[in-house]
Amino acid sequence: MSYVCQQCKEPLQLDASLVDLAPSAYDMIVASLPSVPASRARYATDSEAEKIAQLPSPSASKAAWQQATPSDNSRASPPLSTRAQGKQPQRNFPAPNESFVLLQESMIRSIPSPVPGAAMPKKATLGNQKNFPAKNTHPLPAHQQPEPDHSNPTPISHHLRSTMRLFNVLSTRSDIDHPLCAECTQILLSSLQRQLDETKKERDGYIAFEKEVRKERERESLDLSRQDAEKKIERLKSEERAAVEQLRLADREREQLDEELKLLEAEEKALEEEEAEFWRSHNEHLLVLAEQASRLASLRAAYAADYATLEKLERTNVYNDAFCIGHDGVFGTINGLRLGRVPGVPVEWPEINAAWGQTLLLLYTIARKLDYTFENYRLIPMGSFSRIERTVGDKATYELYGSGDLHLGRLLHNRRFDFAMVAFLECLKQLIDSVKSQDPTIEFPHQIVKDKIGEASVKLQFSQEEAWTRALRHVLLALKIVLKWTTNGGNG
Repeated sequence: MSYVCQQCKEPLQLDASLVDLAPSAYDMIVASLPSVPASRARYATDSEAEKIAQLPSPSASKAAWQQATPSDNSRASPPLSTRAQGKQPQRNFPAPNESFVLLQESMIRSIPSPVPGAAMPKKATLGNQKNFPAKNTHPLPAHQQPEPDHSNPTPISHHLRSTMRLFNVLSTRSDIDHPLCAECTQILLSSLQRQLDETKKERDGYIAFEKEVRKERERESLDLSRQDAEKKIERLKSEERAAVEQLRLADREREQLDEELKLLEAEEKALEEEEAEFWRSHNEHLLVLAEQASRLASLRAAYAADYATLEKLERTNVYNDAFCIGHDGVFGTINGLRLGRVPGVPVEWPEINAAWGQTLLLLYTIARKLDYTFENYRLIPMGSFSRIERTVGDKATYELYGSGDLHLGRLLHNRRFDFAMVAFLECLKQLIDSVKSQDPTIEFPHQIVKDKIGEASVKLQFSQEEAWTRALRHVLLALKIVLKWTTNGGNG
């Protein structure tokens, strides 16, 4: 089944919500519709009477139908209030083509059948009675009762009939035939909106006219008598005289205010001149202030630069540059000179003597910076030929350098070289003890006991070269710790 628009007669495609419309949704839509208009009701009544007259049924059946159907007069009821109408149950009467009459078996027997095929068999009547409950008092139309397809309709036909019934109800409850396409619906809505706007304008015109009528009636009711009018004129004249007097007072007050305004303007002019002079002076002071601020910023920048240079110079450690202590494999080095000998790596004696000269000079420099005087010894730094002199006893002088010559005097010289190294170690121990007395937190990794430092002797005559080299490396490490403590300000 296809649907067409009732206005433009174009074919329509129904929405899925109408195809699968549930009974509850159908009832809700029908209940929300307005009542049947009077013109539609009269037309439905006339068409119903015409359809009954056209049915091929006996006159007795038609009389029974007219008696069972209530008339318009019986349906009419006195008007109720809005609240009472809301409490009344809504009765949705079916369309003429959807009504039916349930005939009892006795009535069927009493109805004569002029045409043999016109009467319904008893079995068909009983079948219809089983399909509809007895409490339903709305009969089916006579031309739809013999159709066998309605007893067990398919889902598609059921939805189509439901949709058609919905369109019939919409058409009977309003002055517009349904269904409508989207364009016709939009045109209809625009027309209704235009009618609504015109109605609102007409209503506003009536309201304005009503207000004018009410004001006119109020003016007529408040019409004064002649005597009251004369009293009112006298009262207005006295009010006018009072107003004139107030106006004269206001004029005199205005003249006084004009004089005051002139004085204020003269005073304002004087203040403006004074303000201009003040701003000139202020600008001059600002210029002077800017110049002084520029000079101050320049002085601060110079001060910051000088202070940074001072801090850099204070952080500069000339002793670390003059006495660079390190290591080269198993050898301890000072300013790149190796101190010691091992069998696998021969070191020349001039290099060793120069390293001892730098070491003695470092010890002498640290003692001088700390203002410390050694007991029983005096250091004489002379480069590769440095010496240590005793200040007590025989006041002997020990040479702090060695030689590799093979002669008898070499043995005696090496003995004096050993005495010089032991004396150097004694002076180093005295300086370390002095530093520990000032700063107990400082620690030295190797202890000095007589001629040994860290279990290694500084004597060369009766020691192996590896042990002698290790002892000299320990001596340089102790001197490096004392030098760091001295240059970092640990001495206060």
